Amino acid sequence: MNVTNPSKEDPLEDSHRERSNFVRELVQNNSKNVRASSTYIARPPRRIVQFWNDIDGMPIDVKECIESWTKLEEKGFELLLFGECQAREFIRKRLGTRYEKAFDKCYHPAMQSDYFRLCYIFTEGGFYVDADDVNRGMEVEHLFSDGRLKIQPLCYDISTDEMVPISVCTSPGANSLNWIFYFNNNPLIATRSHPIIERALLNATTSLEQYSLSLLPEIQSTTGPGNLSKSIFDLACGTGDIEKALLVLYDWEDIAITKWALSYRNDERNWRLSDRKVYRGLTGQASVEEEG
Repeated sequence: MNVTNPSKEDPLEDSHRERSNFVRELVQNNSKNVRASSTYIARPPRRIVQFWNDIDGMPIDVKECIESWTKLEEKGFELLLFGECQAREFIRKRLGTRYEKAFDKCYHPAMQSDYFRLCYIFTEGGFYVDADDVNRGMEVEHLFSDGRLKIQPLCYDISTDEMVPISVCTSPGANSLNWIFYFNNNPLIATRSHPIIERALLNATTSLEQYSLSLLPEIQSTTGPGNLSKSIFDLACGTGDIEKALLVLYDWEDIAITKWALSYRNDERNWRLSDRKVYRGLTGQASVEEEG
């Protein structure tokens, strides 16, 4: 089984364990039938957004994954694909120079993807899904029924170096000292200006601004699932009613599945092979090096 390790930091550190326990309790106790409050009654736009940094050089097998979503156009959904340049331009126009500079400090395409999705969903709302996810043909209308953030729970077993099946880790009471519970940042479905996305974007931006090229940050905790999970935990500690702002997707794998056997996973485009290493194929890398 392929692994999406939530962080290379010590997963048993007290703060990480506290967040893991929080996510576990949330996903195991969250009701699947709770209606959205009036705060989140507005629906996100019927728009599916994806990112691949080099569209012209996109591998054929990734293109096939993206094309699996085109069938939703027949149901009135708009599909948008952003490359690195288009994403940078979008961020500059919608959020300004500060966020554009933060995007340029994303040293790997996966990091750019992480950061761009936060920028896009915060400013526009909609449905972000990774370019390597394959649509399985199930209905997605229920994902647009209200404006709560829809996210997928994950659980990583540090003893086996594998993911724990969702059906197992979300069962009430299921737990192990070797399990780390967290939220994936794929998919992200919400209305614009959602407070969780706002917090995650601010945290990611601040983290990117603080690092230097001589000490590159870990991708997951800076812009990826680790950042999102921490942002949710921080908001919950501050407001206490985080359950009203999100909806856990227990059935995401019925809707889409990640295709692991893709050509790019064998080279530096795979963030797992390039974590904390500068990826030289980015057009914005010059500005990163100048600032570093």
